[in-house]
Amino acid sequence: MSKIVSIHSFRGGTGKSNLTANLAATIARLGKRVGIIDTDIQSPGIHIIFGLDEEKMNRSLNDYLWGRCVIKDAAYDVSHTLNVEGETSRANGSLYLIPSSIKAGEISRILREGYDVGKLNDGFEDLIRHLNLDYLLIDTHPGLNEETLLAIAISDILVVILRPDRQDFQGTAVTVEVAKKLNVDKMLLVVNKVLPAMDFKTLQEQMETTYDTPVAGIVPLSEEIIQLASSDLFCLRYADHPFSQTVQEIARQIVDKVELNKVLVGGDRT
Repeated sequence: MSKIVSIHSFRGGTGKSNLTANLAATIARLGKRVGIIDTDIQSPGIHIIFGLDEEKMNRSLNDYLWGRCVIKDAAYDVSHTLNVEGETSRANGSLYLIPSSIKAGEISRILREGYDVGKLNDGFEDLIRHLNLDYLLIDTHPGLNEETLLAIAISDILVVILRPDRQDFQGTAVTVEVAKKLNVDKMLLVVNKVLPAMDFKTLQEQMETTYDTPVAGIVPLSEEIIQLASSDLFCLRYADHPFSQTVQEIARQIVDKVELNKVLVGGDRT
């Protein structure tokens, strides 16, 4: 049975899209069929991580929302990104990306006119059915609006990302409260960009006590991630890095229990 996983943060700059891309790739390498949909329509960008040239993107989520195409026609097969240099066999999973348009005119139209959120929900269902997906990951727009409330409400799993920052703490409290009122089946917290000198165990205990929600992972602030600059899937290039190990742990808390003993990611390709 397919699962919908929403990746959300109350504020921008949390590393949400980067985590979404790497988490999707990690799950796909289990042999799963995974889709990612970029619903951060006002500030899209996850396509960059997968090397999609916006000039060559003939269709996007915007085209579906304006009735120019069916949702599956906006899906790009990016499964080739799952293959790690040096591995003798190809990855078994499949990965599809539905990007939002980066064109200024398309973004301004969304901001000016809005769109039918109900049509977006129909698109989620159609995408799962047409691509036979095991998992659909939704990269949401930061904050709370009609679209993000829909994504949260229909999610089987909600992953909320925050930084160790007072503004993030306050916004996350609101997000968690709303998710609980919407009866989300499973909610996980991920604390990102944490200084390595901090006490991770104490931080985890504080977060779980404050929000009464399990912490799936604490990700250290990393110079290597900054240097990569969203030009590739970090967890496949640096499989043994603490970030990659944390992504694997988050994936273990999302996938079916029968998958827990499988190898998630191959070796380092640098």
